[in-house]
Amino acid sequence: MRFRFLFYIILLLSIVACRKETFLKDKNVKLAFSADTVLFDTVFTTIGTTTLQFKAYNTYSKPLLTNIYVANGKNSNFRINVDGKSGYIFEQVEIAAKDSIYIFVEATIDPTNNNSPLVVLDSIIFETNDNQQDVKLAAWGQDVHLINGEIIKNDTIWNNDKPYLIYNSMLLDTLQTLTINEGVQIYLHKNSSIYIKGTLKVAGTKDNPVVFQGDRLEAWYDDIPGQWGHIRLLPGSIDNEIDYAIIKNGIIGIQVDTFMTVPALKLSNTIIQNMNAVALYTQGSTVLSWNCVFANCGQYCVALTIGGSYAFYHCTIANYWGFSNRTTPALVVNNYYQDITNTLQIRPLDVLFGNCIISGSAENEIVLDEFPGYSNYFTYKFDYALLKIKQSEFSLSDTSKFKSIILNNNPNFASTSEKLDFSLDTLSPAKDKGKFEYANYDNNIYNINTLKDIKGDDRNLDNGPDLGAYERIE
Repeated sequence: MRFRFLFYIILLLSIVACRKETFLKDKNVKLAFSADTVLFDTVFTTIGTTTLQFKAYNTYSKPLLTNIYVANGKNSNFRINVDGKSGYIFEQVEIAAKDSIYIFVEATIDPTNNNSPLVVLDSIIFETNDNQQDVKLAAWGQDVHLINGEIIKNDTIWNNDKPYLIYNSMLLDTLQTLTINEGVQIYLHKNSSIYIKGTLKVAGTKDNPVVFQGDRLEAWYDDIPGQWGHIRLLPGSIDNEIDYAIIKNGIIGIQVDTFMTVPALKLSNTIIQNMNAVALYTQGSTVLSWNCVFANCGQYCVALTIGGSYAFYHCTIANYWGFSNRTTPALVVNNYYQDITNTLQIRPLDVLFGNCIISGSAENEIVLDEFPGYSNYFTYKFDYALLKIKQSEFSLSDTSKFKSIILNNNPNFASTSEKLDFSLDTLSPAKDKGKFEYANYDNNIYNINTLKDIKGDDRNLDNGPDLGAYERIE
């Protein structure tokens, strides 16, 4: 038994000794890498990035041992993960013959109180048999006003000194006003939303709109919907105004809950597009809108539900959604709902579309969902409009509901897919077909002015106003 035990000990030591000798010791060996640089696009300060990865390859027929470390160590803005362990230094990492390992990288940029993008550089060093190689690391970061799950309890003004990042959502409390001035960039993290109990005033300009979008700034995310939640005007919110804004790549652009005040929202010169669900979603509310574009959404571009009072002047509602199979129209209007006791609630609806375009890729882009027997609770009018509809489902001869309609003609938008541009080309049937009264609508009570289009072009310089948000000046 004693000799057998000694035999096993000697055998084990021999195996270990042989194994050590199998590592390639040549000082000229080099690893191969799947990338020579790991590049993070703009990263917000204090918020970690997504994880990127690359591979280190051993192309030789024997295993290698390598030391891996971040050049700036614990002072680095980057962290790495090797073999499931996170840190800055990893010694004697084995890479089997003709095999590879993954290295995962994250970055966090420290605040600098600078509104300009900054670049942070580092590298990952690989030491193999005293031979050094490196993979470069680079990230562009930007300081932000971080709004992390906050309740804003005072009148507040956001200025364009640096971007605002909404993390874990935010709430504007009752009776408070949030004023967002021209040029402010607002980024919302995944699943984050803006909730308004008080009053929201978005005061963008033609040259410096206010922009709401997701916080993933890699180029691949430029047109990916569903990156954040929604802007929601809660019951009790009053006097909301949004002028010259771009709202994109969320789930719902603006949701307006039931309101008694008139109007709950004035929405002008604004583009809401590329939403997973709806651009504008209302529930028994009151909205005045002009010079707006509601485009390319997974369900509806505009959903006016549970009644309400609405007026749209020179708006473009266009759905050419291409991320999935869309079965819903660009516009839906209804005047009822079923409450939690399964009781039907019917509310009066009054809506006007003047000098508008409602079109898209589906056969029928309008659904009027009137509760049977309550026609006096369902008043609507499409007055001087280009519509994409299934004719058999509408009473087009009723001029109190449909007047001066251009039916099922291609609006000839500049671009409906890659670079979204819903301005009109020279051959558009919507050119010069608008009603002059809607193009010269200056309502001092509600401060509505449609004399100029969303780009600031005068609608009275040619033969007539164009339908939709854009005037094409020849």
